[in-house]
Amino acid sequence: MKRYLSADEAAELLGVNKATLYAYVSRNLIRSEETSVQSRKRRYLAEDVKKLKERKEYRRNPAQVARDALHWGTPLLDSALTLITDTALYYRGQNVLRLAQTSTLEQVAALLWTGDSSQWQSLFVHRPDATSVVKQLDSSLSMVQRVTLALTLTEDLAAFELQPEAVARSGARILALVALALTLTPMQVGENLAQHFVHAWKSDDPLLTRLVDAALILCADHELNVSSFTARVVASADANPYAVVIAGLAALSGFKHGGNTERVDALFREVGSLEHARRVVVERLRRGERIPGFGHSLYPNGDPRAAMLLNLLAEVYPNAPEVRFASDLAEQVSELIGHQPNNDYALVALAHAARLPQDASFALFALGRTVGWIGHAIEQYNGGTLIRPRARYTGEPPADE
Repeated sequence: MKRYLSADEAAELLGVNKATLYAYVSRNLIRSEETSVQSRKRRYLAEDVKKLKERKEYRRNPAQVARDALHWGTPLLDSALTLITDTALYYRGQNVLRLAQTSTLEQVAALLWTGDSSQWQSLFVHRPDATSVVKQLDSSLSMVQRVTLALTLTEDLAAFELQPEAVARSGARILALVALALTLTPMQVGENLAQHFVHAWKSDDPLLTRLVDAALILCADHELNVSSFTARVVASADANPYAVVIAGLAALSGFKHGGNTERVDALFREVGSLEHARRVVVERLRRGERIPGFGHSLYPNGDPRAAMLLNLLAEVYPNAPEVRFASDLAEQVSELIGHQPNNDYALVALAHAARLPQDASFALFALGRTVGWIGHAIEQYNGGTLIRPRARYTGEPPADE
């Protein structure tokens, strides 16, 4: 749904006349604003109209709403972190595409956690002593196992303080540990997180740090996706931020979420060269398989994160065969199935273009999204409510009834 509706559109969606719509506005149930200084016409926030419509539907048919809950709709949780429109993404009102070009992940973390990006230096001044953690991590473990182990081994008693400022400081320490576990490399003095990844991947490409920072920022949050909702549920029980991140990571690893990057990577490797692209895609479609890395339910006209990252790749590596491969493959698949590449596809394209390790795309997703999980935890701790949906029982009736 677009961000704003006209009076006619809002009234039609609610099934009321304009007089009733204006009454809702006067009762502060729907926010509105002038379309321009010269015009007296107003536009109405689509999110408010949708919420009011759902409330009315719930009163009319609560059972139906309960059946539909948790499937890309109700229940809705209030959050000041991220706004998603049909064509754009915003962190605390700032366009994410602009942030990805002008900021570091640390600055975006401070923005999401505190509302002030300039706080990043005070948050990231102290890093945990990870010497003992490094010794117990094994390269044979999966990335998820390594991060979980690293976070479990750390005895960070300060993380049990759940006030916003304390959680933000804990978040900075957690990010350093996650980066260490993902790369099996301790952070060097003076490195930021993007520089650490580039150093750990032993790249001497001076342009790669900017690309990595952009990718991390684009992954930082995406409203109430499955891992962020999981993180909020865990935070609602007042579990500490380490537990919140472990829970978010577990959800992220699923193939319908961050684990989908592995499937996209498999597609790249199966295609191999562009002359095989159409055959591989058509064979997958004939087998009834989805083509991973394309389409997104929230972006009917294409994922803006993917578009930006792919454009940055083309600018930085204009002659790289891997970039041409990713661009041509996306074009062929889009012609066949009508969907544009999503963020998973762009992350894998980056990993191939920069010749990073095979699991680098998931590592970027995991570290970036950790920022969002901490932000959601801070909001949930502040709210103080327990997230506890009810179930509609569909099993055998009790024997004594």
